[in-house]
Amino acid sequence: MSGYATHEVRNQPPPLENFNGWESDAPLRDAVAAFGAGWAAERLGACGARIGAAHVQELARLANRYPPELRTYDRYGHRIDEVAFHPAWHELLRLLRSDEVHALGWTEPRPGAQLARAALSYLWAQGEAGVGCPAAMTFAALAALRHAPALLAAFQDKILSPLYDPRPLPPGQKRALTVAMAMTEKQGGSDLRQISTEARPLGGGWYALTGHKWFFSVPVADLFLTLARTAAGPTCFLAQGWRDDGSRNFLRLQRLKEKAGNRSNASSEVEFRGLEARIVGEEGRGIAIMLEMAHLTRLECALGSAGQMRQALRLALHHTWYRTAFGRRLVEQPAMANVLADLALESEAATWLAMRAAAALDAAPRDEGELALSRILAPLAKYWVCKRAPVMIAEALECHGGNGFIEEFDIARLYRDAPLNGLWEGSGNVICLDVMRALARMPQGAALLRGEIARAQGLHPALDAWLATPPPAAEERDARRLTEELALALAASLLLRHAPPAIAAAYCATRLGRRGGSALGTLPGEIDPAPIILRAAARAGY
Repeated sequence: MSGYATHEVRNQPPPLENFNGWESDAPLRDAVAAFGAGWAAERLGACGARIGAAHVQELARLANRYPPELRTYDRYGHRIDEVAFHPAWHELLRLLRSDEVHALGWTEPRPGAQLARAALSYLWAQGEAGVGCPAAMTFAALAALRHAPALLAAFQDKILSPLYDPRPLPPGQKRALTVAMAMTEKQGGSDLRQISTEARPLGGGWYALTGHKWFFSVPVADLFLTLARTAAGPTCFLAQGWRDDGSRNFLRLQRLKEKAGNRSNASSEVEFRGLEARIVGEEGRGIAIMLEMAHLTRLECALGSAGQMRQALRLALHHTWYRTAFGRRLVEQPAMANVLADLALESEAATWLAMRAAAALDAAPRDEGELALSRILAPLAKYWVCKRAPVMIAEALECHGGNGFIEEFDIARLYRDAPLNGLWEGSGNVICLDVMRALARMPQGAALLRGEIARAQGLHPALDAWLATPPPAAEERDARRLTEELALALAASLLLRHAPPAIAAAYCATRLGRRGGSALGTLPGEIDPAPIILRAAARAGY
């Protein structure tokens, strides 16, 4: 607008776009190589370029700015229960499925496939977190469907297909299928034993389900797993969103949830009014079957939060590199450098924790010890990474100053999304109690975890002191403290064995040795932030 300017716009950073999330993430590349999925580097590089492209970053903004809308009736008054999405949502899901975020761990036969898929999930959390929900549930559904071989055989190929087909049609008429879950009810929350949804046999293996579900994410899914009560107790069922005759199954979408974050993804309340479904697994063992699925989705929570932390760090580095104050770039200011280095430590530790848990899942079919470790590491990583993400992302937002609190800036979306993974698939107390149960029921796993931590013995005095100290009591009131201590020690051990010495030493001194203050950005004077920041910014063009 020539002639209207009162000043020249200066000292504002350019948009962060067209970066490669794989090439610019040294910790991720190191973890993937260290745990045996280096063969996937080219594929991960292509995904990293995709999620950093200006086009995908803009799609993410649009999908969140124009969230899904519930349309219960058409213009003629017919009940339709459709959810209308912005085209950006569908394009994001098409791209995500083409990367096989939902499938690679099952379709690739070689060792490291689950780890490579985990890295894809981590990267896509930096593209748009909302699409991670349908991808995670579709991926994890196979753990439950293994208990129903006939259903698995009928649907597996379309579940794992790299195509995306959003049409509201019966599964038999589609090229690809999305799977969701609907378990939580008003009165029970995490206590699934309190479900009141009832299942009535119809004959021929079919049941009619009647009840209510308080949280049903991805209500437009083609298939979904749910719990209902039979005479034997809570039982797992698989339902189609649309019946074979083309009609909507007997459910009613009551409303879409107005969530604090994760706005691009539709979450709903729903009533089952004779919903037609088939049993998955043994009658009365529904909770145990769904927990097998939850084990995988809990790992997804850790991966997603670690990816969001990495993107928050990238945004903070980008802003402080281009922004100047008091005659210097912000990144060169000693106080800001201290904050950025501490953010980088938090992000790198989260990446290694999540990837180690993914590596255990990958090796579990071939190694009983890794199987036992996987049972502990998934909730351990889920708790600690998801607990640190909101703290770390809030600090990264503050690096932006007032801009960070404006919705036009991507860090604001990350901030709103940050608490979700800590709630999904079990909030903090539930997850820590799960860690305690796993330690008690699997002594082999507990011994292996301590042995894993002890692999770095002698490399730093703070870790040696931790290993020489008895662990906190395994009592319910101490569940969080025990889980935190184990997560910190494992992260320290992983960094000592795999990360550059400057990173590992700083993390051990401040997290295990308790040097510095309680807030991020309080690294003690003997820690040089420069090498930590340089590693975090490697290959980022700074």
